[in-house]
This record gives sequence, C-alpha cells and structure tokens, in this order.
Amino acid sequence: MTKITLVKGDITQLKVDAIVNAANNSLLGGGGVDSAIHRAAGPELLEECMRLKGCETGAAKLTNGYDLPARYVVHTVGPVWNGGKQGEEKLLASCYRNSLRLALEYSITTIAFPNISTGIYGYPKDQAAQTAIKAVNDFLNEHPRRLTEVTFVCFDLENYSIYQRLLQAPPK
Repeated sequence: MTKITLVKGDITQLKVDAIVNAANNSLLGGGGVDSAIHRAAGPELLEECMRLKGCETGAAKLTNGYDLPARYVVHTVGPVWNGGKQGEEKLLASCYRNSLRLALEYSITTIAFPNISTGIYGYPKDQAAQTAIKAVNDFLNEHPRRLTEVTFVCFDLENYSIYQRLLQAPPK
C-alpha cells in the first residue's frame, strides 16, 4: 500500500525520486515554486526545459533533477482559476494523474507534489486540496503497490492546515 504523507516545508529540499513542479506552459520558469525549483536545480534544468517546447495545461513532462536532491522533476501545468466553470477541476486532477503516470513509466516510487494552481493562478486552496487528494487516491486505487510514497508538500501554514484536515477525514 502506498503511504501518503504531508510535509510543511521546501519541496526543493526533499530526497525523493521526483518532485513535481507547478510550471507554466512555457516550462521556462516563472514565480513561486517554479522559480524555486529552477534556482535550486541549476541552469541545466532550463536548458532541458527549452528542448521540451512547452506543456499543455493538465499535461506533464519529465526532466532530470540536476542539483536537486530529487533525481527527476515532473513539470505539470495547472489551470488558472476562472470561477470553476471552465473545466478547472478536471484539468487540475489531470495534473496529478499525468504526473503519477510519468512516475510509473520511469519506475519512480516516491514523488512529492506542491500545491498546484493555488498561487498566482488563484485556485481556491480548499477546493484544490480536495481535488488533489481525490485524484491521487483514485490513481493509487487503480495502480496499487506501484508507488511507495506520495507526499504533499505545503510551503505555507494555510495549505498545510487544509491538507492536514482533509487527510484526517474519511474519504468521500
């Protein structure tokens, strides 16, 4: 059974097989966690991302981790919040599913996710956390024993408290 863990801290410091980057469509760096990951990984990450020629919203692409403790970075592009009536929930869930699919494809057994789309993309934090947890649990139920650990990493106390509450509640 896959262990789901919650960490408050800096995703760039985690010693896991892969960390997930909440990237923009260009994959060439941006703000928030994207900027932190690019800084921590070093210039080779940007060079590899340039060769990927971007990424669609909801999709995911894999690069090496370079100077990060993680071997890989999975880049996924979350949706910009537009009131919830433009398929945002489906796109956000796709970010988690597609990232986990890449993990299986590359024999990654430990992966860490940031809070995708909850920064400048404006996705309501509580709704994003519910979507993230459901998408991960659904994927793990479909692919039992393929991953050993999935970690949700929250940089701020607000997101951490939301995940803590939701992970303790019985699944819906």
